[in-house]
Amino acid sequence: MAEVVSAVDVATAAKLFRGFADPTRLGILLALLDEGELRVKDLVERLGCSQANVSAHLSCLKECALVVDRPEGRAVHYRIAQEEVVELLLAAEVLLAATGSQIALCDNYIRPDGSR
Repeated sequence: MAEVVSAVDVATAAKLFRGFADPTRLGILLALLDEGELRVKDLVERLGCSQANVSAHLSCLKECALVVDRPEGRAVHYRIAQEEVVELLLAAEVLLAATGSQIALCDNYIRPDGSR
């Protein structure tokens, strides 16, 4: 018989997935997945966001132990902290390849601004 998942476990998992649901944070993670290590400047250029916005999201990701930083002189390089994060992102790519069009059309996930 399977163990019952506690409400705390579910709440923590929901927080994790809400973190991945933010487009900027997900964009940062995907950029780091693609490149391995990037500086804030590199992420700003790739994502088209402000430096302050990228830095705030990196701080969030770092606080949640999803990314780590490595200072090098005046620059700071960021990378994904856990191999499990890489595995989750790769699994999501496979899942999206199979279900992406249905997810894009799903009315259950409309953003607050009304867009899908």
